Amino acid sequence: MSGAALAAALIAAAAVALHFAAGALQAEVRQALGPHSEVGALRVGWSSIEIRDVRIPGPPGWPTGDALRAERIEVTPDLLGLFSARLHVSRVTIDHAYVSVLRNRAGKLQLLPGLLDRKQSAGGAAVPPFSIGTIVLRHGMLDFFDASIRTPPHRTSLQQLHARVDDLRFPGLGSRTDLQVDGVIKGPQHDGRLAITGWAELGKHNSEIATKLEGVDLVVLQPYLVKASEAGVRRGTLDLTLKSTVRSDRLRAPGTVTLNGLELAPGGGPLASFMGVPRQAVLAALKNRKGQITVNFLLEGRLDDPRFSLNENFVKQLGTALAHTLGINIEGLTQGMGGAVEGLGNAVRKLFGK
Repeated sequence: MSGAALAAALIAAAAVALHFAAGALQAEVRQALGPHSEVGALRVGWSSIEIRDVRIPGPPGWPTGDALRAERIEVTPDLLGLFSARLHVSRVTIDHAYVSVLRNRAGKLQLLPGLLDRKQSAGGAAVPPFSIGTIVLRHGMLDFFDASIRTPPHRTSLQQLHARVDDLRFPGLGSRTDLQVDGVIKGPQHDGRLAITGWAELGKHNSEIATKLEGVDLVVLQPYLVKASEAGVRRGTLDLTLKSTVRSDRLRAPGTVTLNGLELAPGGGPLASFMGVPRQAVLAALKNRKGQITVNFLLEGRLDDPRFSLNENFVKQLGTALAHTLGINIEGLTQGMGGAVEGLGNAVRKLFGK
């Protein structure tokens, strides 16, 4: 057989293999998206499959109608892997997608429920192992609904979202997954920026992640910074740098927060506070520091401890650091207020003869 004939035979064999491999992947894609998903069009190319107008609705009780929408998803498979025991996808590219994420009241994150957490296929057999080399998200949007701080869930919107995730292996998620995320955090008065880089071993609960926020509207973050009984935020922005390390569910995360142009809402009376610090002290500090306050803090605790609340720990650590920066003794202040309340109670009892 001549070289040209051999080449032609190999090309023909590759075409036949691609046809059957693409058909197999097409079935896998439809199964992976779930029975309630919607697909506008699915086109098979020489080296990839293109899926258009994908929609996965949110389950009952989900805070919005869609768990996922995407104009276009391109899946590039490892064709030889389709005939092995483990399916491998080299790359998934997602364009102009919308994703909704929910943190429930217990603090657990939920993403694409019924898809990523599915243990079994519809026939009852275990889902076969598969892996994804790289997932790329371009020009995306994300709504983060947080039910752990408010009912109905507090919504934070990210736009112009770009992300890359490398090396995902299912089931178990035992590999070290690298991630990069950047985007815009929408605010009523000012849009800020988000950047996340690091890695996570999701199945082993280990991670090292660096987070940076720049110019984020404080009104958006208000539920995370102040209690309902405290002075609210009228305007201002926040910058944050945080380096978190998790080893077997134990968190250690030093960070720095800078409050810029902070303006508190009026009212609250003489005992009004902001992040546990007297409101008047914060206002005085803002005047002396030209509207800017920088504090350092440290988050530590076991994420698997039901008594540990990341939200409460963050607010407490930030409030303590703010008080320390302003030279306020929170413990002494608390004791003083306790004594005043006790004295007021004694006076009332004497007045009424009780």
